[in-house]
Parts: sequence; structure tokens; C-alpha cells
Amino acid sequence: MLIFKVKRRIALLLMHFVQRARVVWYSLLSTNRFVGNPTRYQPMQVVGGGKIAFESNVRIGVFPSPGFLDSYAYLEARNETSSITVGEGTWISNGFRCIAEHTAVVIGRNCLIGANVEVLDSDFHGLKVEERGISKPEWASPVHVGDNVFLGSNVRILKGVSIGTGAVIANSSVVITDIPADVIAAGAPARVIRELAR
Repeated sequence: MLIFKVKRRIALLLMHFVQRARVVWYSLLSTNRFVGNPTRYQPMQVVGGGKIAFESNVRIGVFPSPGFLDSYAYLEARNETSSITVGEGTWISNGFRCIAEHTAVVIGRNCLIGANVEVLDSDFHGLKVEERGISKPEWASPVHVGDNVFLGSNVRILKGVSIGTGAVIANSSVVITDIPADVIAAGAPARVIRELAR
């Protein structure tokens, strides 16, 4: 039993050292600045020419949780007109990806965001063959996630979506239309399956 405790302690110390080095490495790889001071349990890369801002008490990364040592948070405000804002008290799990290409992504306060969640404001190209190398600002649309929203792991939120305060989006859902407040939505595409009791 003592040997197990010693091995566990050594493993935790090594993991902490490795993760701190990863946080520094991904900071060096970042090409954008951000406003605020999120707690980074996991590396975060910020890129693009737009604004990225965190309110107070935002946390990024969860241990123990899948992907802690082999993923990172990726936030890209691609153009000068684009922005990403994360509200106070929000906790983002491992492997988060958020890209605002032409507009804005706003994530509210006190949200819980599961592992491998992806939020996008754009399709990033046209659908017609001749438009697949083009991205027009008018094809993008902002995303708004309200306060106290719970996004399960592997959720995808696509352009133009608003998710109401207190909503829960079930694991692996794909959100393509607005979701009202205080409901549980699930599926691909996500649909309301029931209201939350108040």
C-alpha cells in the first residue's frame, strides 16, 4: 500500500510538471492576446486578429478527466471584426474549440462546458463547388450561450444559435437552432426534450 501511495504521488508531481510545461508551450504558440486571467489547468492557444476576453474566475481544463494531458483549448477570433467572450465563473473542460471568424461568440456566466465542445460562428466556406474556397462575412452569424448553461461533452454549436439561460445540452448534440431557457435539448439536430423544473 505504501509503494502505491509513493508511486501515485510521484506520478501526480510528474503530471503537474508536464502540464505546466505544456501550458507555457501553447502560450508561446499563440498569436493573439487576450484580456483577463483564466486559470489554466490545461494549455490554451489563442490565435487570430480579433478580441478574446475572459471575465473573472474562468477555469480551463479538468483533472481527472479524459484528454487532460493530450488536448488543449483552442480559441480563435480570426478577423479584426470577430470576438470571443467568456463570462465570469465559467468552467471549460478539456479539448474546447471556439472559432469566431467574422462575428462574435459570447459564452455567459457560470456555464459548465464539457470535454471536446466546439462553438463556431461560420461555415468557413461556401457549399457550391466554386465557393468552397471563399468565406464571406454575410455567411457568418453570432453565437450566444446564456448564463448557467450546461453543455455536455462533444456538443457542437453552430453559427447563429442562441441558447437560453439555464439550458442543458445533452452529450454529443449538434445545435443548429435556438434553444430556449430552462430546458434540456438533445440530438442531432438538438431538439427540446423537456423543461427543467424550477
